[in-house]
Amino acid sequence: MARLAEILTQPEIRPQVVRACAVLIDAEVQSKSGFSGLAVKAGYKLVKALKPTMIPEVVDKLLPEFAAAMQPMFAEVEQQASTGGRPRGELFSTHMQADPKRVATALLTVTDRRAEKASGALKKTYARLRDTAEEHVQAAIPGLVRTLTRFL
Repeated sequence: MARLAEILTQPEIRPQVVRACAVLIDAEVQSKSGFSGLAVKAGYKLVKALKPTMIPEVVDKLLPEFAAAMQPMFAEVEQQASTGGRPRGELFSTHMQADPKRVATALLTVTDRRAEKASGALKKTYARLRDTAEEHVQAAIPGLVRTLTRFL
């Protein structure tokens, strides 16, 4: 059985995954409202102003780490798929959406580790937004699952 990182980082698939995830991130940021939404949008605008290509570059760089963070959940899906019945993509969708907190925690472990190494405005922006990050990531799980399922 292939690991999630192997599937998503195949040379012919990876650029498509990166583009799809960058589009998802843009849409998720734009959908935010309220006070926390303003903070997210301001932080995102700052990041894009500092480096317009940063989002797809970061997605590309972190894709293997994000996939590795989701691997335990993917392995559970693979185990279910091996017993027959439902297709892997359908199982992945159901499984990941059933526990968005677990998925969000796994993904944020990656970004937290990276943020520790950052400096300047990026580190400050991340620190300011981190308190609400889990809520925002959990809200994005259905979109993330739809995005990734296409490549499974």
